[in-house]
Amino acid sequence: MADHVGLTGLPLSTAARTQTPPLVYIQAALSILVGLIAIIAFFRLVGTRLNTPPQAVWLSLLLYAAISITVLAKLPTYSHARFGPANVVTTLRSAIVAAIGGIVLAGQQFPHILSQDALWLVMGAAASVLFLDGCDGYLARRYGTSSRYGARFDMEIDALLILLLSVAVFLTGKAGAWVLLIGLMRYGFLLGQMTFERLSGELADSRRRKAVCVAQGMALCIGLAPAAHPRISALVLSFALLSLILSFAVDTAYLWKQGRETQNGS
Repeated sequence: MADHVGLTGLPLSTAARTQTPPLVYIQAALSILVGLIAIIAFFRLVGTRLNTPPQAVWLSLLLYAAISITVLAKLPTYSHARFGPANVVTTLRSAIVAAIGGIVLAGQQFPHILSQDALWLVMGAAASVLFLDGCDGYLARRYGTSSRYGARFDMEIDALLILLLSVAVFLTGKAGAWVLLIGLMRYGFLLGQMTFERLSGELADSRRRKAVCVAQGMALCIGLAPAAHPRISALVLSFALLSLILSFAVDTAYLWKQGRETQNGS
């Protein structure tokens, strides 16, 4: 039987699969429940004002359900005795991203949803996600719960936020279809890692990578701002896309070289 594969793509031993205590699952489930309540409260507070259709709420809940199922399914790769405040913050971030996703995805069918008020709201919510992104890493170090699980959880929520903001910018006509590359770049990179063995190695933590990710979020928020002229939005987002391409090029070249050296050494 094949070994279970964790978030990093590395096989996990039987011991690793069974060492996550039940308390961690309970804490994770409670965190997910708080996020669910937050989503429902959010749409109750702003739904009437923004004339949000039920589809936006259901899309948010479906997106959050998919995230939550993944979070729970991957818990066997988590090695600490408690879920930890950092993962709680990331779970709450995922709830905010799911709420953003509901508005953006429903905007394809109901363009009126992406009104100026809604765009300012999406920008504010995205800014809060980016701000909290700096908190969960600190909390993980502060309380000794740093893990690959938490790092990957954090990374994928960031990637999903960037994708949704890219779609929002495109739907509002602030930039052409090329802006979707900003959101799809991460998933293209993952596809490359699955396709080419030489790219399947591990990347060390990088401040450059983190800074580029934050810059993408900020650039997309600027591009999405109702007050921003489409030409200004396109210019800012063009520089953001260029920096992202260069960042992925550096990582791809590193992994390719590392993979080649590993193959030659084996």
